Amino acid sequence: MDRSIYRQQQLNKIHALIKEIPVAMLTTADEDGSLRSRPMAVQPVEFDGNLWFFTGADTPKIDESQRHPQVNVSFADPERQYYVSVSGTATLVRDRPKMEELWSPWLRTWFPRGLDDPDLALLQVSVDTAEYWDAPSSAMVRLFGVVKATLTGQPSESGDHAKLVVDERQASP
Repeated sequence: MDRSIYRQQQLNKIHALIKEIPVAMLTTADEDGSLRSRPMAVQPVEFDGNLWFFTGADTPKIDESQRHPQVNVSFADPERQYYVSVSGTATLVRDRPKMEELWSPWLRTWFPRGLDDPDLALLQVSVDTAEYWDAPSSAMVRLFGVVKATLTGQPSESGDHAKLVVDERQASP
């Protein structure tokens, strides 16, 4: 399989899983190496290997991501039983045209001065790998799987799980 087709399939799978999850948990490493997570609103754009978040440039998450650019972003949709964890590299972006492209009025809740806020920036996470768990969405199907596993001693067939490689340097069909 052609590398570009393989990569596009990976991007499509991730996009299908995360497109309806508006908030993710961004995890960075603090100065002492301890991990810190916080909720972040994901900008609703077609997933091309990058995740975008509006942020203040003068925040601990930016300091942490500049010292240790490897970050994790996790998504959870318990209702649909979708769980996604992505690892990537964070970069502070101060590109006004990109901010204008991604801006929406509801962001004024967190950034009342809007695009004119001198502290406003974007945090771009270039995704290297993603791992997902896609369990059956019906509560009855999940319950049946747990009961069956308990009675038979066999593991439950709890859905789909895979590790996806997005970074073209690591991808191999």
